[in-house]
Amino acid sequence: MIKNFFKGASLFCTAKRSSGNTLSSSQICPEMPATIRKIPSDKLFVSEPNPEWFGNGPNPKDDSSWTNQNWLKSRFHFSFAEYSNPKNDHFGVLRVMNDDLVQPHRGFGTHGHANMEIITYIVSGKLTHKDSMGTEESLGRGSIQFMTAGKGVRHSEYNHEDIPLRFIQVWIIPEQRGLPPNYGSYSGSLEKRKNQFQHLVSNVRDESSSTPVEINQDTDVFATELDLGSHTTLQIEEGRQAYLLCIEGEIVVNNGTQQQQKLAKHDACEITSAGMLELQAAAVVPTESGDVAHALVFVMESVPGAGRSDF
Repeated sequence: MIKNFFKGASLFCTAKRSSGNTLSSSQICPEMPATIRKIPSDKLFVSEPNPEWFGNGPNPKDDSSWTNQNWLKSRFHFSFAEYSNPKNDHFGVLRVMNDDLVQPHRGFGTHGHANMEIITYIVSGKLTHKDSMGTEESLGRGSIQFMTAGKGVRHSEYNHEDIPLRFIQVWIIPEQRGLPPNYGSYSGSLEKRKNQFQHLVSNVRDESSSTPVEINQDTDVFATELDLGSHTTLQIEEGRQAYLLCIEGEIVVNNGTQQQQKLAKHDACEITSAGMLELQAAAVVPTESGDVAHALVFVMESVPGAGRSDF
């Protein structure tokens, strides 16, 4: 059940300058309109691959714990696997964003990667990771894991639980190739992301920021879970661009002018100029964290002409 709201509410603000400091509403940078372009969910490529391709058994004919007939339903934001679209290949250094729904007791068997920064954000359920570096752990809602694939790493990702697993997997082009493989994770904090943005990921070379996860690229990642009607803001600095995903509920994204976009579950938007973004929870849904709307934002160096050109 979705609860709806769209009227005034008290403003809770966070923003990030290049120094990485968090600002109060009285300290916010000059108001500048950011350019917002909605990517509706029906423009995403939906993939439901054969279970044998990833080492899974046949899909059950009748299992009440499954919410999808196929073991995996994946929504591709950019070209990936069987989806090849030269007009939607990447967004800046953001090369892959897959929104994956994995059914109980299924997963991705051992496979390899190289020369990519890989971030996985868990939305619901529990993800069990195992890799060739000797790491093995399970992570739940709001957790984030990263891998520097570098010279090469092999890993598996499984849902060993009795309920479906949903996660967002993102591949980011690294600053350099041939890096030593590395893995790390953060278990998440609902308190730090509730009705405000939590800064989860930053550039390992950026000494002005201190985040739970650091990667080998100039990319910042923020997450928030909003109560019905709650607001929060994020400043996109000059020379930066952003990609925002509505994970759960409905969110209105406003750039401080008359331009605003309402995003539902699976919708995204491209922000291709500097400015202040305001997010408001227009509808919430029941989750492990209570009734919330949920969003994830990736901020990176601006690239001229970035964005989809196929619609």
